[in-house]
Amino acid sequence: MTSLFDEQGKNIPCTVIELGPCVVTQVRTEEVDGYSALQIGFDDKAEKRVTNAALGHFKKANTVPKKKVVEFQDFEEEYKLGDTLTVELFKEGEFVDVSGTSKGKGFQGVVKRHGFAGVGQATHGQHNRLRAPGSIGAASYPARVFKGMRMAGQMGTDKVKVQNLKVLKVVSEKNLLVVKGAVPGHTNAYVIVEK
Repeated sequence: MTSLFDEQGKNIPCTVIELGPCVVTQVRTEEVDGYSALQIGFDDKAEKRVTNAALGHFKKANTVPKKKVVEFQDFEEEYKLGDTLTVELFKEGEFVDVSGTSKGKGFQGVVKRHGFAGVGQATHGQHNRLRAPGSIGAASYPARVFKGMRMAGQMGTDKVKVQNLKVLKVVSEKNLLVVKGAVPGHTNAYVIVEK
């Protein structure tokens, strides 16, 4: 993340996203596939790291293999196989949705994972209980722990979508999109930007 200053001098937190150039690797149609969509590839990959089937798929689009391939439906314009999409699809001031995989945080306890308060005070006989979950079940009936009980466990690496982020700046020479606020994922992670 970084920040920009607006006309009033306010400091706005923002994220810079590299958005292209993306190549159309396949055009899905109603007649052949049963739905219409565009398959778009981003970020070049070495040919020796790709299977022969995938290599043939990219050769048909007359492009080098790509690391990230995603399908998009409901495009306003018509595109052909091998066309290049750039950041100029977006305009300053409009709102976009950004989805990606959130940062992995490993195995976490209930205080960090679910916001529990821990078990009472540090005094009156408490020992190593400040971040404990407390009671998790009932008595002899139902004699089990209910499904969905919030407990310690794996946190992060979830699919997250952040909606309505304002486009602050479009740098078309470097294919950069600057959006207001944070997006999911670590630095250099892949994200999907939709209008």
